Amino acid sequence: MTANISSVAQSGFANAASYDTHRPSYPPEAVSALIKHLDIDNVLNGRVVDLAAGTGKFTELLSQRPEDYEIIAVEPHTGMREVLVKKGLKGVKVIDGTATNMKDVGTGWADGVVVAQAFHWFANAEALQEIYRVLKPGGILGLIWNIEDYNSRTDWVPTTGWEKKLKDIMWTFDDKKPRFRHNEWATVFNEQLKSTPLTIQTANPWFSMPLGEDSVKWTVWMTKDLIWERFRTISHIANLEGDKLEETRTKVYAAMSSSDVEVNEKGELGLHGQTVSSWTTAIPGSPLREGG
Repeated sequence: MTANISSVAQSGFANAASYDTHRPSYPPEAVSALIKHLDIDNVLNGRVVDLAAGTGKFTELLSQRPEDYEIIAVEPHTGMREVLVKKGLKGVKVIDGTATNMKDVGTGWADGVVVAQAFHWFANAEALQEIYRVLKPGGILGLIWNIEDYNSRTDWVPTTGWEKKLKDIMWTFDDKKPRFRHNEWATVFNEQLKSTPLTIQTANPWFSMPLGEDSVKWTVWMTKDLIWERFRTISHIANLEGDKLEETRTKVYAAMSSSDVEVNEKGELGLHGQTVSSWTTAIPGSPLREGG
């Protein structure tokens, strides 16, 4: 389903192996908290859809859970899906599909749906309707992101000055494509109740409001080279080439040589960020669609 993927995401995530190597996993406390919010902790053989599973960074954590979940990992990007399949994760069925077309997932099949690091790409009513379809009545949709200080919203203040420099570099190349840092992904939930005198987009919303919210701050220690490789996994940075890529690399390394950089005994730098999660319940019933 390559045609249904943003061209920026398609090219920016082309090196799926590098993405899998350099993108971080999720803090155990954030994972455990989200599982509880999804109401699937201690649910033996619970059914979970990992939507836009990518290379399986979050799928791995679901697969390792003691509940022995039955997991369907949905991923449209061929390269990422291939990396995920090769992992051979326990209890995981990997399928081609998108947020608006999970045709191989039955209606009401899932106890919970998880979207890790991806909901911003498809935060629209069509995707919400399809997610609602695959969830059981009262099932819960959980969203989670790892957000480095350098990749955060404009109103979030980075922990250090050097990470502010990285953030400025990141925003310099902003391509206006939807990302978490634009802080627009939640709009689709608020718009569930919009109507006009002639139409009712959703007489009854698909998902409950307000969204549940949680966050866990973290610090990881990495070499300069690994921080650069991690920085490069952001799709619009991954698309840079030639002189522009080298110029960006020079600026990033210069920032990492700033006086306020924290360095441990191994020579690794302290990189700061937070894991952000949200969740919402599929409201039982069949909401009216536009024109209903």
